[in-house]
Amino acid sequence: MFRWLNKNEYDKDILSPSGHIKCHFRLKSGQLFYSVYKDDKIIIKPSRLGFLICGEEPLKDNFKLVRLQTKKHKEAVELMWGEDQVIDNTYNEVAFYLAETKSPNRIMTLRFRIFDNSVAFRYEIPPQPKFRRITIKDELTEFNLDLNTTAWKIPAYQPDRYEYNYEKATIYDLRHSVHTPLTLYTPNGFYLAIHEAALYNYGSMTLKLDDNHHLKSDITPLSDGTKAHVDLPFQTPWRLIMIADSAIELTTNRTMYALNDPPHRDFGWVETLKFIGIWWAMYVGEWTWAPGERHGATTEHAKEYIDAAVRLGIAGLLIEGWNEGWEGNWLENGINNKFTVATDDFDFEEVSHYARRHNIELVGHHETVGFIDNYERQLEVAYNYYAINNVHYIKTGYAGSMMLINGRREYHHSQLGVNHYQKTVELAAKKHICLDIHEPIKGTGIERTWPNLLSREGARGQEYEGGALSPSHACFLPYTRLLAGGMDYTSGILDLTNSVKRLATTLARQIAYFVTIYSGMQMAADRPFIYEERFPEVFKFIRDVPTSFAKTIPLAGEIGEYYVVARKDRNSADWYLGGVTSEEPRRIHINLDFLDSGVYQAEIYADSENAHYRDNPFGIKIEQKHVGCNDFLDLYMAPGGGFAIRLKRL
Repeated sequence: MFRWLNKNEYDKDILSPSGHIKCHFRLKSGQLFYSVYKDDKIIIKPSRLGFLICGEEPLKDNFKLVRLQTKKHKEAVELMWGEDQVIDNTYNEVAFYLAETKSPNRIMTLRFRIFDNSVAFRYEIPPQPKFRRITIKDELTEFNLDLNTTAWKIPAYQPDRYEYNYEKATIYDLRHSVHTPLTLYTPNGFYLAIHEAALYNYGSMTLKLDDNHHLKSDITPLSDGTKAHVDLPFQTPWRLIMIADSAIELTTNRTMYALNDPPHRDFGWVETLKFIGIWWAMYVGEWTWAPGERHGATTEHAKEYIDAAVRLGIAGLLIEGWNEGWEGNWLENGINNKFTVATDDFDFEEVSHYARRHNIELVGHHETVGFIDNYERQLEVAYNYYAINNVHYIKTGYAGSMMLINGRREYHHSQLGVNHYQKTVELAAKKHICLDIHEPIKGTGIERTWPNLLSREGARGQEYEGGALSPSHACFLPYTRLLAGGMDYTSGILDLTNSVKRLATTLARQIAYFVTIYSGMQMAADRPFIYEERFPEVFKFIRDVPTSFAKTIPLAGEIGEYYVVARKDRNSADWYLGGVTSEEPRRIHINLDFLDSGVYQAEIYADSENAHYRDNPFGIKIEQKHVGCNDFLDLYMAPGGGFAIRLKRL
């Protein structure tokens, strides 16, 4: 419905469908503000909106409201894969059509969608009377929070991208930019996460405190110092504020996906995957990526791993180090990477034929080291090479501290970086290839539109074990990084006391990760002989746990302390439970009332009473019992420990 207006001063409340969330839009003296409330308690105080445009007057003042359009929307969205099969997309929308009252009389739309657990808005800039292209100098979006609000943060603009440990601070301390999702706890008792959705052709949003002590967007810049060069019409990503009464409730928020478009083509060929890999043996020093006496990616080793995948009942195999370019200091020599030229001891065609005969999916590997010019020159032929050799999955990597694009050093998260990642996703879709992107651009829900993007890294994973990860790290992730979607954490490493990479975890915790840290491409990361010879009874859970779920129910948790979750299989009546704790031991009482009626066989993998991530990491208790929806489970999680449970419907 349109309402025709012509006002320089205007106020409008936009309520969520339930009425609990309210967004207040205000046009005051030609300037734009919004604020957010829950149950009439303020969450976001009046906050400015607008842009600075290169070579133009700021796009932030002298506005009048020309017309108003309102809409109610109610929809159940089915996702092809993921943590939940169906998500709610119910919101009330208001679009404010704005025009400047002074020359150059530009026009802009602000579109708000208010959900029962979120507020989202974006800017839409149509073609202007005098120009069709703009260069954005800065985005002025504010999130004006109480300075005493608690934040859990990782720094932006750092050499290791998103790969840092989460730290607790207050908004007042955020003088330097931090990444989103930024998880927050307000003094009046609400949990929030500020993030974005549908990030295309624009720099990633980071956040920092401005000179007015307001939390403000800080769009990742290009090397020329600007934020984005865009053709009109253009719309920004959605600015998303997730809202919850508890930390555990925050983890159920799927608004990010609802704000993305449905697929624009047929993706019926996409399938999630569990895989092993020629990977961890390099990290513990048994093999090398580079050719030589201990080269990992040889034809012989690949066939051995394919045979092992068959015996283990795992569908895929990742092979890293098969191509030319790993010699010497590969982090500095990414210009030498060749993505269709195998090393002398690796016969790509022979290995791909062998895998196909044994019904094993190969996961190809492209480590670009951020040398995008070199990668994009080879991109089409490299993806064709995989496609004609029946490789339907690729793990890509961008391990450099910056990207080299058009001969210039750019941030991974700049507009040019975002556009490169999108180019790989779209080309992969054309070739019927699925991606697992390491050193990625953060997730913003585009997996709904592009379901072939099955996983990302984008945080510290288990390659950092051996001293750089504490047990609390995996207890931060569900409330922070994982709000942006699934993560390839490279779970399932059971050789816990290896002298090269000693892990800060118990055995039960390692298999719990397959439930607590979701990924559409889930790696069982250890070497096959560890699974077959040392821990076959534990590996059973790794083999059985699905890679796509019908429903997820978080059961308990606090940020950085612990997390317990239940997930229902899409293809059976079975449930899978997982829990992890920090350095502190914990006893958990789980009510099974989420189960349907009937009897379930519980296969329980839990820490023993004397287990400890340092002193006794292998302490595990495996038991089976029959349970139903009226029963409870009492479980112990040791320091740095956890548990995993399969509830099999009988």
